[in-house]
Amino acid sequence: METDNPEAVFSIMATLVMMVCYNGMVREGYPGMRADRLISLLLLLERHKGLKTRELAEKLEVSERTVLRDLEALSGAGIPIYAKRGSQGGWFLAEGYRNALNRLNREELQALLIAASSRVVTDLGKGQAFERALMKLLSAMPDSSRREAGDLRERIHVDGAGWHGRDEPLPHLAAAEEAVRSGRKLWIEYPHAEEGTVLRLVEPLGLVVKGNIWYMVAAVEGDIRTYRISRIAGARLTEEIFDRPASFNLAEYWEQSMRRFKASLPNYPVVLRVERSVLPQLARERFVHVRSAKPDDDAEWTVVEADFGTADFACRTILGIGPGAIVLEPAELRDRLLAAAREIAARYE
Repeated sequence: METDNPEAVFSIMATLVMMVCYNGMVREGYPGMRADRLISLLLLLERHKGLKTRELAEKLEVSERTVLRDLEALSGAGIPIYAKRGSQGGWFLAEGYRNALNRLNREELQALLIAASSRVVTDLGKGQAFERALMKLLSAMPDSSRREAGDLRERIHVDGAGWHGRDEPLPHLAAAEEAVRSGRKLWIEYPHAEEGTVLRLVEPLGLVVKGNIWYMVAAVEGDIRTYRISRIAGARLTEEIFDRPASFNLAEYWEQSMRRFKASLPNYPVVLRVERSVLPQLARERFVHVRSAKPDDDAEWTVVEADFGTADFACRTILGIGPGAIVLEPAELRDRLLAAAREIAARYE
C-alpha cells in the first residue's frame, strides 16, 4: 500500500510510538506490539533487501507469527511493504521509501522529543522504552538530524507536574518558538507591575510547558528571566542573531527556578493526625509539603508534619479530607475547622 507523500512515513511511526507509550498497545487490535520492535523492523527492511520471515523473526527474537502480524499492521498504516516469492524473495520496503526513513522533518522531530519529555510516559513506566525507541530511530539518521535533535532537546522542556489547569490564549507562542529555534532576538510587549506594559528586546533561550501553561526563558541585558507566554501582549521577530550561552541548561535552570519560587511562597506549618489510608491523598496535594510522617500509638493513624501555603488553604484542604484528618497544631486552625464544621452542620439542620 503506497501513499503520495514519502515523508508521511515518520508521521506514522511517531503515531505508533505514541500509541505504545500511552496505551501499552497499538489500538488497531495488535496488543503487545512495542514501538522499539516496530522501529527495528522498519530499519531492518531499510538496510536489507529481501529478508525472509524466518530471518526477521531471528533478528527480532520473536515468533514468525508475530513478525507477520507486525508487517500486516505496518502495511495497514500506509507503509509500502511487499513480499516476493522464490529463492531471491522475501520482504521488501518500496525503494521510494528507503531513503525517506533517514529523513525526519523538524515538526515530526519536535513532536517526538516533546513526547519523550512527557511525565505521562514516565508515570506509565514507559520512559526507558520510549527513550530506547527514540535512540534507535535517531541512530539511523544522518549526523545533521542527530545534531538538530540535540539542539531541540536543549530548547524545549516539559514540566509535567503542572499548575492548576486552565486554557490560555497563546497568540505569540509561534513567534517565541521561531525565535528559540532560529536563535534570533525577539521584541516583546510585557506587563510590568509599576511601569505598565513595557517593550523589551529579549534573547529567547528556551520554552517550558508546565501542565498546559507555556513559559519563555530569555536573556535580557545579562539577566535570565521567565515570561509567561499568555501575558505577552505583542511580539515581533527580528533578523538579529544572538549567541546562546554554551553553559546554559534549560532543564537545570527551570528546576532551580522552581525551587526558588517554592521557597518564596508563604508557609503555614501544621501537625496532623491522619488515618493511614488518607496519607497518600495528602501527599498528592500539589501545594502541600509533607515533612515527616511518624506512626501513631494506634497503628491505623499517622502523625504528620506538613507545610501549607496559608491558613485558608490548610482549612479548605483538611475540610476536604474530612474525618480522616485531625489537626493537633496550631490551635487557631483547630478553632477555624470547628467553626466551619458547626456552620456546615447548621446549614443542613
